[in-house]
Amino acid sequence: MKNVTDSFVSLVYWPFAGSFGFNTDILATNPINLSVVLGVLIFFGKGVCASCLFQEDKWQDNLLSLSDLLDNRKLRILNTIRNSEELQGGAIERLEKARARLRKVEMEADQFRVNGYSEIEREKLNLINSTSKTLEQLENYKNETIHFEQQRAINQVRQRVFQQALQGALGTLNSCLNKELHLRTISANIVMFGALKEITD
Repeated sequence: MKNVTDSFVSLVYWPFAGSFGFNTDILATNPINLSVVLGVLIFFGKGVCASCLFQEDKWQDNLLSLSDLLDNRKLRILNTIRNSEELQGGAIERLEKARARLRKVEMEADQFRVNGYSEIEREKLNLINSTSKTLEQLENYKNETIHFEQQRAINQVRQRVFQQALQGALGTLNSCLNKELHLRTISANIVMFGALKEITD
């Protein structure tokens, strides 16, 4: 029934130029078109009206079966709507559960991210502290090494100076002392050592 109505409605909207269609403006149609349309309606409508009058019982049965059919369709539509609403309620419930799970997962991800950042910062601080301690130890070792090398160089210079001074003094003594002066110095030292020995005893 709907298709037939749609076809007549679509005929009204067909373009006028170059095609066949119905003109709904009564004043703009000519009498030939009206007579053709009225003739067709009378010819075909006569049989329909006669069959309607003679088959009134059939129409009542058809109306009853149509009413039953409409009631059945109405029940099916209501059942479909009820099922859809139940499915929608279940879907909404599942959606809320999924949203809750998503919020929980997002919170856990944020917590992991915060913990990860704090762990990275802690590791970075540990690495900086360890590196600064290592650098400080290396600096101390370098300073100790420099001090040790300086002391060793100073000691070597002292020994060299002392050896040169001793050699110079021995050379001066050897050139200045004769045999007799040498013997007197030895005797004086022996007397001095003897006196020291008596004092200590």
